[in-house]
Amino acid sequence: MKTLKFLSLIILITLSSCSSVMVNADYDKKVSFSNYKSYAYLKSGVDKAEISDLDKKRILHSIDEVMLSKGFSKSEQPDVLISIFTKERERIDVHQNFGWGWGPGWGWGWGWNPYWGMGFNSVYTTPEGTLFIDIIDAKTKELVWQGEGSGYLTKNTAKKEARIKEFVSKILEQYPPVIK
Repeated sequence: MKTLKFLSLIILITLSSCSSVMVNADYDKKVSFSNYKSYAYLKSGVDKAEISDLDKKRILHSIDEVMLSKGFSKSEQPDVLISIFTKERERIDVHQNFGWGWGPGWGWGWGWNPYWGMGFNSVYTTPEGTLFIDIIDAKTKELVWQGEGSGYLTKNTAKKEARIKEFVSKILEQYPPVIK
């Protein structure tokens, strides 16, 4: 029984590590999300995001696509305000590659054949980012939902738009929350 639980845990970890964007969401359980039908952006929040204006436009365009596909409309008198926040950091991975060592082996006949090898380390840095999408009740000005997505970033401009769409769509898959 313990082995089965352990194998289930290993499979779960393996499957979750395959996802390229890790997401999490939190929300106010007292809020009725069915009342929200329209949105606008909180300009002061969007302006504070420390990314290029081009990336801000990409994020906002992706949010528009997802929100419209969910039946929300953009409005001058919105039910909710959307704000974004970003974090970026360098992820450092060190791989230790061990070469051959001392020990028995096959060679010029049978017996003890010593051989020496060399190990080496490889260090890789990869930009990793987190995108927060905040949904704020327009009347009360209180945060009602926050989605967070973390994953590797690309500096390749041809792939950047697709990567941003992936971040936004994975985060907003959890909005509005399904309350059971």
